[in-house]
This record gives sequence, C-alpha cells and structure tokens, in this order.
Amino acid sequence: MTDTLDDLLARLKRLHPLMIDLSLGRLQNLLAKLGHPEHRLAPVIHIAGTNGKGSTTAYLKAMYEAAGKRVHVYTSPHLVRFNERIAVPGPDGMAGPIAEDRLKQYLERVELVNSGDAITFFEVTTAAAFLAFAEIPADAVILEVGLGGDFDATNVIAKPALTIITPVAMDHAEKLGDTLPKIARVKAGILKPGVPGIISLQEPAALETIVARAAEIRAPLSLWGQDFEAFAQRGRLVYQNETEVLDLPLPALIGRHQVVNAGAAIAAVRHLRSSGIGTKAIERGLTQVQWPARMQRLALAGRLGARLPAESELWLDGGHNPHCGQAIAQTLADIEERAPKPLYMVVGMMGQKDAAGFLAHFRGLARRIITVPIPGAHEAPLAPEALAHVALKLGFTVETASGVPAALDRIRAAEGRPMRVLICGSLYLAGQVLALQDGLQTQTN
Repeated sequence: MTDTLDDLLARLKRLHPLMIDLSLGRLQNLLAKLGHPEHRLAPVIHIAGTNGKGSTTAYLKAMYEAAGKRVHVYTSPHLVRFNERIAVPGPDGMAGPIAEDRLKQYLERVELVNSGDAITFFEVTTAAAFLAFAEIPADAVILEVGLGGDFDATNVIAKPALTIITPVAMDHAEKLGDTLPKIARVKAGILKPGVPGIISLQEPAALETIVARAAEIRAPLSLWGQDFEAFAQRGRLVYQNETEVLDLPLPALIGRHQVVNAGAAIAAVRHLRSSGIGTKAIERGLTQVQWPARMQRLALAGRLGARLPAESELWLDGGHNPHCGQAIAQTLADIEERAPKPLYMVVGMMGQKDAAGFLAHFRGLARRIITVPIPGAHEAPLAPEALAHVALKLGFTVETASGVPAALDRIRAAEGRPMRVLICGSLYLAGQVLALQDGLQTQTN
C-alpha cells in the first residue's frame, strides 16, 4: 500500500533530533546531498519579524503578480492543508499551494537522500520547498522565516536580493529571548553583508539593535520614518521616500496596521527597480491582495456563519501576541465607530502565549468572551478553563465552550439580533475554523 501524504509527513516528524543544536549545519549537509537547490533559486526576498510577515508577503505576491511576474512563496504554519506552505505558479501564472502529489514526490526525494538522519521537520520541508523552487520557473522567491531569524532553516540563503524585517514584538520569548533587544537581535540574523534591508516600523529598542547589527556586518538599511513611510490620508494610502510621493488606494486587508505592512512591501519593490514592478502594479496589488485569517470576514453562508443571525458579522484573525491584540482591537474599534454592533469573542490560545497581554486590549469592546480548546495543536494549548480565568481577572464576562460551533450557538442564544463575532487567539485555531466553515479536514502542524 502506498503511503499517503499524511503518512509521509508523520514519518518525517519522527526524525526530529533529541538534542537541538542552534546551527544550520544539518540542513546545509542535506542540501549539499541534494545538489544545492538553494543556489538555483530566482532572486530571494527574505522576510523576518514578529508581526506582519504574512501580510507583507501577501502584498509582495500580489504586486509581483499584478506586474505579470511569477513568484514562489514559502510560509508557515499552514492553516488547513500542509501544501499551503509551498506556493508555486499555476497554469494561469498565479502562485497557489503546490499540488499534494507533487509535494509528496519532493518530500520523498528529500527523505531518500536524508537516509534517516536526525533532522527537524521544518528543515526537511524547507529542503523540499527549495527543490520545488529550483525546478519550477519563477521570477522571484518570497521567503518567510519560520521562527526567529539567525538559525532559522530559511537562513541558509547566503545572498538574497533583499531582506525585510517587519515589526518586532515580544513573542516566543522561551525560544528567542526575554527582552525586545534579544528578540530583535535574532530577527536581524537574516541581514547579510552588502544586501539591502528594508526595516519596517519598530519600537526604539528593537530598531537600535537592528541598526547595530547592520553596522557590524555592513548591511545597508532603508528605515521606516527615515528613508520611507506610509500613512492613510483622506481614504487613500500615501507612500513617500526620499525621492517620490505615491498616492495609492488603501489596501484590501483591513486595519491601520496594514498600512504599515503595505508600506514595507512598497519600499521593497521600489528598492528592487530591476523587478519591473511599476506604480500600476502596486495599485492593483494593494486592492487585489488576499491573506486568510488576518481580519478575514467569513461568509454567513458557510457552515459556521450560518449559526449566526442574519446581518451579523463573523471575523477571523490568527494573531496571538499583545501587539497583535492591540492592532485587532483598534481595527474593531474603527469598525464599531462606523457600524455599531455588540461584539462577542471566541478565543483559543496556545499555552506559552501572553494571554492577558493579548486580551487586555479588548476591554471596553467585547460584551462577552467564550474560550474554546484547540484540538490537535502541535504544542500544548491553554485549557479553556485556564484562559477563561485569565479573562475573568481582566474584568470580562466569560464562559467556556466545547468548540467553536458550540460557542457560536451560545452567542446566538444570548443575543438573538445581528452581532459582530471575532474568533481569534491562534493560527492553529484559525485553520480549524476555516476547515469547519468549508467542511474540510485539516492537516496538523
């Protein structure tokens, strides 16, 4: 009997080494055995940061494709199916999840060459992505860091065309460091000597660390607020750098923070003049961009949306740290100002996240919070009862539910009139929600 993709993914996860050494050596050795596919890629844009990596990636993809360019995109984690992580151009030239049978072939080639050696799952799948990107033609590779920067598997790319560091905030402190400068130092590990770096809006402590690292290795930087910036004005997005001012449409992705993410993407394509991304392509990219689970409005016609009263709104966001909480809460406050509706929140979070720091931003906005489990998560999630205790201490009205469908049923029973519901707290929960909404089966991260 032939292995399924799920069988293969499960087997590759078992290769994880008992001792993690913070180096790129394992992957570099594997790539050498594969003939160094990482040396045969289209020009790479390498993106690190705490928040906004995915949205910035989405803007770049949309702008390149609006200019008629073919791109590869590497992101993580996936939401519903694993092949979302590796996007390649389809027959129409637009990048989408690699076909599962094709992905299985690349993973099998990597598994064969690896010969059972201890290696992390992310390293194996990164090698498979590089194989696919080396063999499928494209004009650019948009490469998102998995975790951190300096020792992330994607950092085997020695000479990208450009690096981008999106806003750095406290997250994954147990792995990256317990202060903002420590985390920023790890993120700045993607900077390379002589390679231009686009640095998005940063806290002063993070910016100081990034600039110091760039000076050490002589990486030229373009800094938000000094060399470029973007802001909303009269229903438009204004981008300016030292030589030009662009009057552009607001991005299709919702929220003030998306102006920052769009600004970093615009700075990147303006810096890469040889890419051929003109103003018209930037405009189309801003309006055509799509990125699931980032203030995504779900249709009431779906399996989850149908549980709410007519004229309700169902929103989904995978943000999970205090900085994300602030951005989401601000977005909801802006929506509430234009169209008032009672706000209910369905929240599930992973165990190592700052739940109090995330939820505190919603005080005064949310009528009630219902906490739910995240079944099948690859790390230990917060039990709904523990998360409810955190919310209760912050002054929220709270209850627990067995899952998202049950939570929505309770909300409808409590309110009965059009409402606004936000499901949030975890990308893993967001993936389950998208699967439930469309009647799909998720693959575990």
